[in-house]
Amino acid sequence: MSDYRKLTLSNGLRVLLVPQPKSLATTVLILVEAGSEYETKNINGLSHFLEHLVFKGTAKRPKPGMIASELDSLGAEYNAFTSYEYTGYWAKAQSHKLTQVLELVSDLYLNPIFEKDEIEKERGVIIEEINLYEDTPSRKIHDLFSSLLYGNQPAGWDIAGSKEVIRNLSQGDFIKYRNHRYVAGATIIVVAGSFNEKKIEGEVRNLFSHLPRRSTSVKPTTSESQSRPQSILKFKESDQTHLVLGTRAFDIFDKRRYIIQVLADVLGGGMSSRLFHRVREELGAAYYIRAGCDLLLDHGYFGVSAGVDHAKIEKVVKAILEELSRVKEELVPASELQKSKDHLIGSIILGLETSDELASFYGSQEILTKEIVTPDRLIKKVQAVKTEDLKETARAIFRDEKLNLAVIGPYKNEASFKKILKF
Repeated sequence: MSDYRKLTLSNGLRVLLVPQPKSLATTVLILVEAGSEYETKNINGLSHFLEHLVFKGTAKRPKPGMIASELDSLGAEYNAFTSYEYTGYWAKAQSHKLTQVLELVSDLYLNPIFEKDEIEKERGVIIEEINLYEDTPSRKIHDLFSSLLYGNQPAGWDIAGSKEVIRNLSQGDFIKYRNHRYVAGATIIVVAGSFNEKKIEGEVRNLFSHLPRRSTSVKPTTSESQSRPQSILKFKESDQTHLVLGTRAFDIFDKRRYIIQVLADVLGGGMSSRLFHRVREELGAAYYIRAGCDLLLDHGYFGVSAGVDHAKIEKVVKAILEELSRVKEELVPASELQKSKDHLIGSIILGLETSDELASFYGSQEILTKEIVTPDRLIKKVQAVKTEDLKETARAIFRDEKLNLAVIGPYKNEASFKKILKF
């Protein structure tokens, strides 16, 4: 299984080299500590907007489309993304094209020019992306759930921002934010796949060693406060109700992080999971239903998401609560626990077959925790989870005062949901 090597340049920039000698492709991934949780209200959405803009032109490739054209000519796959706590830029191509790919992705990070005309054009693109999310309730429901949990603070704001803010961001806002957050000490370069380590290390040093060592601010602390069940309802005429039912949990540094992943798999990790069987197979009430957890730097939650028949919404909520209660009261049988461990481990390992997923696996850990758990160690930690651990963790997080429900559908009476929100 893949090992890795980490080096830190004199300016503080970190480099992860993850060799996969038999891979036909190699990925370059650049991650930077710049996500929506680092924003203030008047620039909410800027991290994501900036991620779009770097593709519109750099000092070396000033015209829109030049970077995309070069990457296409290399037969590369490429994209960028913005999350709550970091932004990423990546490209994957045949391994012998790595030098060109590294230079192109580095150019995106190092040399964007933020032309005013392109900012104006891209505003419309961002607003249409926001409109797309509004018209995609299976995605929008997760933003709504976060807003319920965290309210008017960065963790509760949409990553894409609001249309009002997007319309008012200026060229100066992008330059100021990038200069503050896109610094060497907050950046990681990951190279995963088949490559010559000595050669690629030299190329990375040549590209990034000139960056000055500069400090940046830490992420504002997320405030959490809840004393009773909460719900939020967004009215939308639709053919299906979308919901997230979940509870506050803990951050990514908590020792129970492997336990909650196994617990999520038991409840809603696959087609043989408890919630899939109960809600889809028995009730015939949903096409999709899944459980998962999102653990970040100083907060986290466990959530069950589903798209359900309007007429069966109350039955589904009650069924989910019953299944969550059951793991609080009863030990999960050893055979079921092992099945869920094997499913979880299999999902992780199969994902690591590709160089882009391998880069993400290592890079996301480094950018968040500065500690890497290798696949071998991760398997051992998952296998070490005991059935008593599941019950203990379920009892700690599945509590009325931590319970939250977000719903998008053709409803106007929130009280009907609040009355059933209890374990």
